[in-house]
Amino acid sequence: MGSFRAKEMLRLFVVIAFLLVASSAGNFNDDVNITWGGSRAQIQNAGQVLTLSLDNSSGSGFESRNQFIYGKIDVQLKLIPGNSAGTVTTFFLSSLGSAHDEIDFEFLGNSSGQPYTIHTNVFAKGVGNKEQQFRLWFDPTTSFHTYSIVWNSQRIIWLIDNIPIRVFINYESNGIPFPTNQPMKVYASLWNADDWATQGGRVKTDWTKAPFTAVYRNYNANACVVSTTGNSCNNGTVSSQAWQTQGLDANGRNRIRWVQTNYMIYNYCTDVKRFPGGLPKECGLPRF
Repeated sequence: MGSFRAKEMLRLFVVIAFLLVASSAGNFNDDVNITWGGSRAQIQNAGQVLTLSLDNSSGSGFESRNQFIYGKIDVQLKLIPGNSAGTVTTFFLSSLGSAHDEIDFEFLGNSSGQPYTIHTNVFAKGVGNKEQQFRLWFDPTTSFHTYSIVWNSQRIIWLIDNIPIRVFINYESNGIPFPTNQPMKVYASLWNADDWATQGGRVKTDWTKAPFTAVYRNYNANACVVSTTGNSCNNGTVSSQAWQTQGLDANGRNRIRWVQTNYMIYNYCTDVKRFPGGLPKECGLPRF
């Protein structure tokens, strides 16, 4: 009996330790691979901080070592200060292939004195064209802010400092594609897109200000890991998590209305010129 109890206690401690690790910030040394840009991407502070830089030769980027189906992905990010016109800093999920799925946060640089544009999009089976863009209610260059993607079988939620800014609901039953079965990795990058990023490409990158640097920290993927051995949410490795059914309560709906009323600057669901044959089907369905 004593041996049985000892084994049960050990199993309990292992489970508790796993949950504590799952709920804490990750380590970039363990969790990501730098994929391009060479020394322009640097992991610092014993894996707690990662910087991406851009100069007139190249940008830089990283990807997660694990791939996921559903989860809550967080990172804290401090964007390029000053004149960042022409630059794009990203944090997104994506699968591979022409019929890929993707969930985007893109931060479009600005000329001095003008705010960043937050560009969001979702692709399902290779089809995107679902952009929403926002300004911010704070300066994202002076301190770190938390950017989160919640992806579950019911919806996708984009959040900034735990404030929802956008929701995309799973309406597959209405014939609208939704990311459901393609594992996605987490990606981040900093690159030059001065042909479109700032004021439609009218403002170009000022290379005298290079290198441009964005700083990432507190990356955490509380998610279902997909590997050759299966899915961690299906084999008992991961217990029930709040993100698996997360939606918007009354407070969340009030907050997203506040953001979309005051800070949304583009919504594909109101762009009738872009869709002369009629707006996408999901635009006529409940948004939250």
